[in-house]
Amino acid sequence: MTALSPVARRSPRFASTLAQPDAALAAELPRLRDCMRWVASEFHLAGLHYGHGTASAWDEAVALTLGALHLPWDVDPAVLDARLLPVERTRIVALARKRITRREPLPYLLGEAFFAGFAFNVDERVLIPRSPIAELIEDGFGAFFSELPPARVLDLCTGSGCIGIATALYLPTAEVTLADISRDALAVARENITRHDVGDRVRALESDVFDGLGGQRFELIVANPPYVDARDLLTMPAEFRHEPELALGAGRDGLDIVRRMLREAREHLTDDGWLIVEVGNSDRHLEAAFPDVPFVWLEFERGGHGVFALPAAELDACAASFA
Repeated sequence: MTALSPVARRSPRFASTLAQPDAALAAELPRLRDCMRWVASEFHLAGLHYGHGTASAWDEAVALTLGALHLPWDVDPAVLDARLLPVERTRIVALARKRITRREPLPYLLGEAFFAGFAFNVDERVLIPRSPIAELIEDGFGAFFSELPPARVLDLCTGSGCIGIATALYLPTAEVTLADISRDALAVARENITRHDVGDRVRALESDVFDGLGGQRFELIVANPPYVDARDLLTMPAEFRHEPELALGAGRDGLDIVRRMLREAREHLTDDGWLIVEVGNSDRHLEAAFPDVPFVWLEFERGGHGVFALPAAELDACAASFA
């Protein structure tokens, strides 16, 4: 829907219309175009925070209206002038009101989020997918496996399972293990295994980091673990407080889980394997904690930062630093 212009900058001359009942508002919004414009205006006035798949009031309004109507992102623009049923309009108004009053992330309201081009079930049991690791998946991890793709992959701290399941979809010969300490998260991951019909190659296991994996080894271990430091956790926008704290915070510097991964990952990697971990804003803490470790910091075309890669050989060489 990029052909449409976003709403103008907030102006004090305009006031929210949310004091009106949902039915009354819906009656004034006959077309899809009207609904998008109204939602964008209200989001703009509300000063919401965006960071769960959109970056602006307009993008979020488009996502809400299309998602509420189960329409794809690339819908024919002619649909914008379609007249909506009263029940459809009321649904859009109700969702917009919840988004504003509760500051609840839109993917939770819609029950799904997109990652690496695929839709995944999400709710408040799991983190909302948004990792830049999606770009690595879409490239088949080709920068790390130029000849043959990894045969066995571990998605550690899997949450919804999006990283591991998307990897399985892009690498049809790979066997993937999803591991998480949270049984609630694993229930969502199993829903997504079923949704994408990959149960023959993807399994979900309860594991406190590596503790539940026995002696299994993998060519690739990829993880988006909890990494938010104590300061960032306290200052997060309200939208992020709907996500499970277990999936966000990891001690004073955000590295409690990552330290365990660095100590223990080598026991579960093949000799030519790679460890890829997202640490976000805690990248500075990681470099300060391990100044002698040659972390490979990855760059992404679509934005994102704080993802490092280490080969098995470097984990061997740096073992004393991680002890």
